[in-house]
Amino acid sequence: MPRALWLLVIGMAVNATGSSFLWPLNTIYIHEHLGKSLTVAGFVLMLNSAATVVGNLIGGYLFDKIGGYKSILLGIGITIMALFGLTIWNGWPHYIILLVIVGFGSGIVFPSIFAMAGSVWKEGGRKAFNAIYVAQNVGVAIGSALGGIVASYSFLHIFLANALLYSVFLLIALFGYRGIHYVSGSHTTVLQESGAVRNRAKLNALFILCVGYLLCWVGYSQWSATISAYTVELGIPLSQYSLLWTVNGALIVLGQPIMNKVVKVFEKNLKLQIQIGMVIFIGSFVVLTGAHQFSGFLTAMIILTVGEMLIWPAVPTIADSLAPKGREGFYQGIVNSTATGGRMIGPVLGGVLVDTHGMPVLFMVLMVLIVVAILTTAVYDRILKKQTRLQDLATDIAN
Repeated sequence: MPRALWLLVIGMAVNATGSSFLWPLNTIYIHEHLGKSLTVAGFVLMLNSAATVVGNLIGGYLFDKIGGYKSILLGIGITIMALFGLTIWNGWPHYIILLVIVGFGSGIVFPSIFAMAGSVWKEGGRKAFNAIYVAQNVGVAIGSALGGIVASYSFLHIFLANALLYSVFLLIALFGYRGIHYVSGSHTTVLQESGAVRNRAKLNALFILCVGYLLCWVGYSQWSATISAYTVELGIPLSQYSLLWTVNGALIVLGQPIMNKVVKVFEKNLKLQIQIGMVIFIGSFVVLTGAHQFSGFLTAMIILTVGEMLIWPAVPTIADSLAPKGREGFYQGIVNSTATGGRMIGPVLGGVLVDTHGMPVLFMVLMVLIVVAILTTAVYDRILKKQTRLQDLATDIAN
C-alpha cells in the first residue's frame, strides 16, 4: 500500500479504538446507569446517528470543496471538544447534547477518509477500502476488549479514554495528512462517463443499493443496542459482551488471508458478494432466536462477522466506481450517511419492538428486512444497464 494509505489506516485504527470504548456500551449506560427505558435509549442513539448523517453529508461536500485535510481536522476538532465535555457533564440531559455533537463531528471525518483512500490508491480498487475497513475493526477489537473492563470500574474512564485517543488521532491527521496528494476522479470500471443523464443514473443506482445497505445496518445495529441490554438481562457479564466485539474485530483481521481468496471469486460481481453476505446475516439472526447463553451469542457473532466482511467493504467500492470526477466525497458521504441512518433507525425500531413484543419478534422482523435488502441489491444496477442499452442504440442509429 502507498504510504499515504498507511497513514489513513493508522488514523482510522486509532479513531475506532477510541470510539469503540463508548459506542457498544451506550445503550447499557443509558438503560442501566441513567435509568431510562430501551425505547428512550434507542431515541438517544437515533439523535446521535441523525447528527452523524448530517455530518456525513456535510463532510462529503467539504471534501469536494476544500479537500480532505481541512475537512478531517474540522470534524476531529468538533468531536474532541464534545468528548472532553462528556468527561465533565455525563448526566441527563447533558449526555444527549454532547453525544449528538460527537456524532456530528465524527460524521464529518468518515467520508473524507474513505474518499482519500480511494483516491490515493486508484489501482488498488477494493483493497483500499478493505484496508480502511480492517483498520476500523482492529480498533473495535482493541477498544471493545478494554472498554468492558474499564466500564466495570467506572464509565468516567471510558469518556476520558475516548477523548484522549481522539486527541492522538488529531495529531496523526495534523502532521500526517497535510502532505497527502490525491487525484480527484473516478476509475469507472463498469461504465464510462457520458454526461449528466449517465451521472443521474449512477446516483439513482447508488440510492437503490443503499436501501439494502441501510436495512443491513438496521439489523447490525441491534448488537450495540437491544442485544447488548438483552445479554445483561440474561445475566451475561459486561466483560463477556464486550468480548463479542473483540472476537468480531479479531476475526476480521485474522481472517483477511482467507477472505482475500474468497472475494477474488466475486471480483467482477460485487453484487453477488453482497447478496451472499446478506444471506449469512439472516443465518446469524436465526441463531440468535435460540440464544440464551454466551455460547449462542458468540456463534451468532461469528456468523454475522463473515457476512459483514462480504458486505461492508463492497458498498463503498461500488460507490467509488460510480462517482463522477470531483464527486467522490459526495458519493462516499451518501454511503456513510446510509450506514449511519441504519444505526439511527435500528435502535429505535428495536427498542419499540422489544418493549412491546419481545426479542423473538424483533429477530423475525430483522430477517424480513434483510430479505428486502437482497431484493433491492439484485435490481440496483438495472437502471445503469438500461441506460447503456439506450446509449448503444443511439450510437448505432447515429452511425
